[in-house]
Amino acid sequence: MRPVVKNGIATFSPQGFLDGNNTNSFLGIEDVEATIHLNVDMILVSLKKVVFFNKNGLDTFIKLFIQIRKKNHATVGFCDYDNKKYAAIRKFYQDDINFSLFKTLEIAYLFSSSFKNQSKNVLIYSSDRSQRSAIAIELHDNGHNPIVVQSQEEYDEKKEKKETFDYAIDSTFLGQMGQKIATRVTGNAIIYTISMFLDIEISDKFNIEYHSNSLNVGFRLFIFDAYKVISMNVHALNFFSKLASSAAEYNATICFVGMKFDKTPESFRNTLEDSGILFYAQMDDILGNKELLKELGASSAANVKNRRVINKETVLELPKFINAAAVTIEMMTNSKAVKESASVQNLVIENRDAKVASSIGYYGDMDGMVILIFPIGIAKKACELLIGENTDDMELILDSLAELVNIVGGKIKTLLLDEGINVNITLPRTYHDVKSLLEVIENRKGVQVDLSFNGDKFLFFLTR
Repeated sequence: MRPVVKNGIATFSPQGFLDGNNTNSFLGIEDVEATIHLNVDMILVSLKKVVFFNKNGLDTFIKLFIQIRKKNHATVGFCDYDNKKYAAIRKFYQDDINFSLFKTLEIAYLFSSSFKNQSKNVLIYSSDRSQRSAIAIELHDNGHNPIVVQSQEEYDEKKEKKETFDYAIDSTFLGQMGQKIATRVTGNAIIYTISMFLDIEISDKFNIEYHSNSLNVGFRLFIFDAYKVISMNVHALNFFSKLASSAAEYNATICFVGMKFDKTPESFRNTLEDSGILFYAQMDDILGNKELLKELGASSAANVKNRRVINKETVLELPKFINAAAVTIEMMTNSKAVKESASVQNLVIENRDAKVASSIGYYGDMDGMVILIFPIGIAKKACELLIGENTDDMELILDSLAELVNIVGGKIKTLLLDEGINVNITLPRTYHDVKSLLEVIENRKGVQVDLSFNGDKFLFFLTR
């Protein structure tokens, strides 16, 4: 089955059933080789004529996608599906989606170079906030006018006014743009959700590597959403006690919210409190109290551990890190990045006024941290594109920066994967002022690159 090439996109169109037994019959070796060497923006599989598919049926195409990405870096994925098929694909692959999903081929065209600078008005909604941002940034970079809405209700309302837009995008996913972690971040607090009976399996289910790298990035407040926990045994008690001890080495705080002790010995609570864990009845008791957040560490970042030296492996990959950051910010600001200087040193910020920052960690085959320091002007531009209006609301600006840096992290992940280097990324951590950031990376050497965008100085710092 040879793909059809049009407007810079090569499209396979299988028919009938994709169940793993017959998928290979759609793709001969010659077809695979020819596809890998195509000079196109995207290679997609249309599901329009597919009656039924399961995960095994799609996996054959996923393997082809991996080969294509290694060869020509084209965007790969599926298109032409209904909401039921979209939900099935998301369920099959959950948080491990490294391919894209376009509801129609026409929507995919908007992201190809063939449709660049045609200035279409595009209404956008995704329940995934990071995806809304990623889609808006890519469309903006292609010369279109993204209209981002924040809720399904608003999307449905605006979709009725067909004269106000050319295309409407929903049920679309840019898999190369980021990584969704099974946690969430609110107000620089990482929130883990736990439920049911907690036993020895908690040590296997809990991603301790991710947690450790979140500490390394600068997160200092970790909240366990325990509303649905029935009880715990001594194995879980020991796990959380050890987790609290390791957190203390970073001056970090661990809290439990909503935990009931109807079926758990009260002595367990005493043991956990002795180890430093705090208990609160409601989530809003913490998140709704800015002074308490500050006291618990969500706005503090003092780092007393982990003085590691940047290594040769990291320096060799430096151009990929810089490219991911510079290209993304160029999209946001409609300006060209100008490199002013680069050196291995401790982070130096000459003028700390009117600057905000964000950091994101990566770990796996390599580990470290990327730090981006923004003039407030660039930060505001990022916010304007991502939410569709100008604002001086600093919390909103920092939220937008977190999404922007998450996209940068996703680009880094993809660029490294193309070289056979597998990494995961943490959630981004933001800083209202650079003083807290400097506490995190005190005495850590790294590569500092000074860039400018329309005269606004921007700092990139890569460290471990």
